[in-house]
Amino acid sequence: MFEKLHILDETDNKLRIKSKDVVFPLSSEYKNLIKKIIQELTYSQIEEFEKKYNLRPGMGLAFPQLGIDKRIIVIVHEYEEGKFNNYVFINPVITSHSEELIAAECGEGCLSVNREVEGHVPRYARVTVEGFDEYGNKIKVRAREELSIAFQHEIDHLNGILFYDRINKNKPFYTEDEIRLI
Repeated sequence: MFEKLHILDETDNKLRIKSKDVVFPLSSEYKNLIKKIIQELTYSQIEEFEKKYNLRPGMGLAFPQLGIDKRIIVIVHEYEEGKFNNYVFINPVITSHSEELIAAECGEGCLSVNREVEGHVPRYARVTVEGFDEYGNKIKVRAREELSIAFQHEIDHLNGILFYDRINKNKPFYTEDEIRLI
């Protein structure tokens, strides 16, 4: 039986706390929660389930968004119509990044922000992220474009940062000459 997660709203101060590192072994409670997050993120990207369960489409979620100050992120990336890759990173760190900056042309959204926020969020076009899987094994991914944006967005949550904190208040929109819009 599918049960929707309770995702904190942007007004909750818990979203502004820097999360603590996770100590292994990972509890069964956290392992089960990761499975639920993967299910909800996947469902939210499939129109039939999105409507059935009244979900907002999303590709990533960080534990702080559930009120848990632990450094765990989950990303479900639809790389091809109906095909998904799941990324679960515990204690993730961006170990390298491109100099090139990009931004989502239509702006970023967040499951904790239930309103339109206008502006471009500058992000690195490519990042290398290292961390651990649910079993404590070291893992590493090189992400680019949309997936790179998702990793940076979710890791920001672990540091108490919301995407709109990164929008330039004096100049919220960039041109193609200034930053590559995707």
